[in-house]
Formats: sequence, structure tokens, C-alpha cells
Amino acid sequence: MISDIVETKQCQRKDPMDLFHSGQVVKICAPMVRYSKLSFRTLVRKYGCDLCYTPMIVAADFVRSAKARDSEFTTNKGDHPLIVQFAAKEAQVLCDAAHIVCPFADGIDLNCGCPQRWAISEGYGACLINKPELVRDMVRHVRNQIDNPRFSVSIKIRIHEDLKRTVDLCQKAEATGVSWITVHGRSVEERHQPVHYDAIKIIKQSMSIPVVANGDIKTLKDAENVHLLTGADGIMVARGLLANPAMFAGYEETPLKCIQDWVDIALEHGTPFTCFHHHLMYMMERITSKQEKKVFNVLSSTSAVLDYLNYHYGV
Repeated sequence: MISDIVETKQCQRKDPMDLFHSGQVVKICAPMVRYSKLSFRTLVRKYGCDLCYTPMIVAADFVRSAKARDSEFTTNKGDHPLIVQFAAKEAQVLCDAAHIVCPFADGIDLNCGCPQRWAISEGYGACLINKPELVRDMVRHVRNQIDNPRFSVSIKIRIHEDLKRTVDLCQKAEATGVSWITVHGRSVEERHQPVHYDAIKIIKQSMSIPVVANGDIKTLKDAENVHLLTGADGIMVARGLLANPAMFAGYEETPLKCIQDWVDIALEHGTPFTCFHHHLMYMMERITSKQEKKVFNVLSSTSAVLDYLNYHYGV
């Protein structure tokens, strides 16, 4: 972590709030477990992504363990604006984590949307949408303890069955000084059901801070449609960017240039083979036949992958 970060202090950093005041819809790469790490963030920034999140980091582990910090958080001087997403349930622990990343990132995000059972059973993620006072307390503590006024504090939520409760949560968070709110338009129980964009629209109309829409956005056209449907100030994408990291630049499917860029970036960053290979499997999903997938997906070394790409695609 440190070797990459040292240069970051010197660089002129961007205020993420400036993006929301630019008049353009902000294009955002979502926090994705295992996937939205530095090498992938570097790739999507080349293709029109305005703002990137780290994967979700458990704040308590991050504060307690130097090993966790080194493995969970890596950045460099080109990796801005950057939001570090934390899972937390105690105000002071979140503050301590924010203090650690403040010199190297542009803001933190509190995860109030993760629906995984382990997160909810530990008191993290989506269970926080039912604890508006705790969310308010955590946001307030970070606001009071971080000196940098340009350091953003945001939250990412899911919606309640009773939308009035979600609006109430958002308004309480806004009153405490949240910079913006990202809304995944499904309830905690919903997985593959249609996204409730109408709910995101109602939340947007109830707020005076920026609102980001998230859920089932797979192409630039989808992003434009969701912006029109909801009035959201930003669009956050997860799986759509995994399948096509050049999505925000308007490509319908991953161009070969993007695959070449991924190979170059991943090798430069020393990306572990499994991560390097998985990203390519996602990117090539739409451009390879079933037969090709059978061969490519079982390759077991970087050299085998490079030979395959060179032979079949000239990459």
C-alpha cells in the first residue's frame, strides 16, 4: 500500500462534489468484492468513468490490522477521485478508518446496502437502513472529526418495502451532512426482480443533495434511460462494467483495445492470475463462442492466457 501511496500526497486531488456540480451525469464504478481494485479502476478511468469506489472494506479489521490495510487498500496518484467504501456499525471505528484513508482518498462511503447474510448477521450492510439514528451518528462523527471540508461522506442504501421509511432515512442522513446518497432500487429481499426506478425518482425528488441510481444498468443507453426515468445526478454500474469496461465510452461490447489495455495494466500492477483471468472471462463473454469459452475459461497460467489472446485476437 505505502509505496503506491507516497506519491499521492503530492498530487492535486479532485473534489468529487465538483463532478455533481458539473451539469453532467456522473459515471461511477461500483464497489465490487474482489473486482473494483486498483488495476480495474485504472482501466475504467481510461474509458469515461468519472468516479471509482474500492471494494467494501470492514472498518474494524482495517483499523486493527496493518495486514488488512495492505491487502485491502492500494492506490496511486492517477487513482482519483476515489471513494473508499466501509462496512461499519460503530461511529468511532468508522472515524478511525476514515482518518487512515483521508490523506490518500477523496471520500468514504458507508455501506448500508449489502444484502449478504454474513454482513447482516454482523450488523453491517443492509440492516443499517433500519437504524437511521445509527447511520446519522456515524456520518456526524466522521463530519466532526475529519478536518478536510472537501472530503466526502456518502452512503449506499437499498429501499424499504414502505418507501416512506427510505425517504425518512435519506432526509435524516442529508440533515447530518451526507454528501450524496446512492440508491440500489431493490429491497433487501429482492435479488433479480426488476429495479424500482420509480422509487429512486421519489427519493431524488425528496432530496436537495445529489442522488445516484444503481441497479441493472448494462449499457450507456441504459444509463441515459435511468437518468431520464429517475432524474438521478449519477449512475453507478457494477456488472455492466465487468462485462464491458468501455461501456461509459459508448462501446456496445468490449473492444479489443480495451482487452489489450487490461493485459498491459494487469501485468504492470502484478494483478494475481485468478483476478486477471476472471476479468477477461467477463470482458470476453459477448465476443467468444461457447466452444472458445470452454477452452479459455480453463486456462491456468498467465502465459497460457497471453498465448491464447495473441493467437486468436492479436492482443
